[in-house]
Amino acid sequence: MQPRTPLLLCVLLSQVLLLTSAEDLDCTPGFQQKLFHIDQPAQFIEDQAILNLTFNDCKGNNKLHYEVSSPYFKVNHDGSLVALKNISAVGKTLFVHARTPHAEDMAELVIVGGKDIQGSLQVVDSDRPEGSKFRLTGKGVDQEPKGIFRINENTGSVSVTRTLDRETIATYQLFVETTDVNGKTLEGPVPLEVIVIDQNDNRPIFREGPYIGHVMEGSPTGTTVMRMTAFDADDPATDNALLRYNIRQQTPDKPSPNMFYIDPEKGDIVTVVSPALLDRETLENPKYELIIEAQDMAGLDVGLTGTATATIMIDDKNDHPPKFTKKEFQATVEEGAVGVIVNLTVEDKDDPTTGAWRAVYTIINGNPGQSFEIHTNPQTNEGMLSVVKPLDYEISAFHTLLIKVENEDPLVPDVSYGPSSTATVHITVLDVNEGPVFYPDPMMVTRQENISVGSVLLTVNATDPDSLQHQTIRYSVYKDPAGWLNINPINGTVDTTAVLDRESPFVHNSVYAALFLAIDSGNPPATGTGTLLITLEDVNDNAPFIYPTVAEVCDDAKNLSVVILGASDKDLHPNTDPFKFEIHKQAVPDKVWKISKINNTHALVSLLQNLNKANYHLPIMVTDSGKPPMTNVTDLRIQVCSCKNSKVDCNAAGALHFSATSVLLASLFSLACL
Repeated sequence: MQPRTPLLLCVLLSQVLLLTSAEDLDCTPGFQQKLFHIDQPAQFIEDQAILNLTFNDCKGNNKLHYEVSSPYFKVNHDGSLVALKNISAVGKTLFVHARTPHAEDMAELVIVGGKDIQGSLQVVDSDRPEGSKFRLTGKGVDQEPKGIFRINENTGSVSVTRTLDRETIATYQLFVETTDVNGKTLEGPVPLEVIVIDQNDNRPIFREGPYIGHVMEGSPTGTTVMRMTAFDADDPATDNALLRYNIRQQTPDKPSPNMFYIDPEKGDIVTVVSPALLDRETLENPKYELIIEAQDMAGLDVGLTGTATATIMIDDKNDHPPKFTKKEFQATVEEGAVGVIVNLTVEDKDDPTTGAWRAVYTIINGNPGQSFEIHTNPQTNEGMLSVVKPLDYEISAFHTLLIKVENEDPLVPDVSYGPSSTATVHITVLDVNEGPVFYPDPMMVTRQENISVGSVLLTVNATDPDSLQHQTIRYSVYKDPAGWLNINPINGTVDTTAVLDRESPFVHNSVYAALFLAIDSGNPPATGTGTLLITLEDVNDNAPFIYPTVAEVCDDAKNLSVVILGASDKDLHPNTDPFKFEIHKQAVPDKVWKISKINNTHALVSLLQNLNKANYHLPIMVTDSGKPPMTNVTDLRIQVCSCKNSKVDCNAAGALHFSATSVLLASLFSLACL
């Protein structure tokens, strides 16, 4: 069943009383009277004036607009408050809000004897069947948040049970229907939209802090530094959220109390002083703090405010070149020494934390041998001039360097480096008694080992770098591991005091090393050290020897091979292999033993027949390839053992089988080879 007449919907909403302060003695914007008291009449009569309100914005009241907290009343252009219909109950208080582009204010009307209602609207259906009832549903009634609205089932009056907050829920979609006594729907449901009218109950908030901006020193007037924006939770379609910005305070206030300006609508902070005043080096403090205020109601005095601090840093640019504190620096250094000899000081007015202050030093003249280097001290910015290659007083006692200083960052286009960015350093080299120097070092000679004692190897040569002092030099042995050498202290002649042996443990890779000292006659005397390397040529002075010297063989062995012999020689090739292996036949029968060559260094000893269990000594003669060759005879001890049932028994092998003749011949042969 469709409604036969339209539903008349009205909403009563509470408002907040805003008080304004009067600063102008001649004209105070706002209501001339802000509080009124009237008695509750039996009924407010339609279009009958209740009272007259006087509002003045001191600008002619252009575009004056009134709003009344109850939808049953209005304010005419002449300021008269009238009812829109005959009505009795309107609550205890009415609020009247007046607004122009220049001012706004609130007046309060207290109804003495009025009934307290939180807010209501009346649903009217003139053709509603008798006995029918109204029913209200929707969000805020039977849906969360429940219980905010209720309806008088008989009169259709919709009331608010608690305070509404537009910032939480801005609109409510309700539904009204009529039902019979049994709850059956007769009409509806008809949508009822409740719009919560915004009140200015939220201050602007700066939510994105901290706010830090940077601007380069010397920037043109009008340079944008940063943007400040605030948030207002009120209705953005109303002046309640229309913000205006201004700078409340600047710290410090030098050189001008108005270094910056903020766009009242956008919140952009820009510079307003000349570039000359924005000079970081002349500012009391390169950091400024601005208290920024955001005010709603388009900046009117009645608007709510919020503040935040903006920090603005005046950044440095490289507009000051470094300058030496003096044109000339002096330094002294001992010859032979290395390290820092002088610190060069500079001044720079730029920011010490930037590359516009940090110095870079360069030696541009006077350093052909690259004996000097200069580096920047990161803490002091000083130039640390160092000697990296020892200086020689006898070559040059004075040095003059030309040094320039620049910044890490390039200078701005209109600034350049001047004469103060270069300096001269005069360096005096102090003479020091230096030790004599051997030449060449190391000294090298080649000799055969076993040369006769007293043989002259060489005469060493050491010179004194202190050529201007005319000192004498004496020589001595410093290190001679084998004790083979002697040096003449006056003329430096080196000769032998013992036989040189290439096979000595003090010789490595055929080279013997010794150290000598050269001592001058200075006070105190200075010493130099020289190395002598003697390469020893090999002489065939070592007989070869065999290994092993003991072997075992079974008395019933089918394989009559006894042992493989190897030979070694301490000498070098060609005084070593190929070796010649022989059995000393004068001492041993020919038909028992046999020796066969395997290669240049090894031979095989074998039996020609089985022998009884016993110990045998076989004289082996080995000869090297030297010229003349050297021979050595060594007894090879051979044990003939009993080998039965996988057991070897070499004990009690019986008497030794060799003759006195073999021992005598072996001894004589060894003596003849010495």
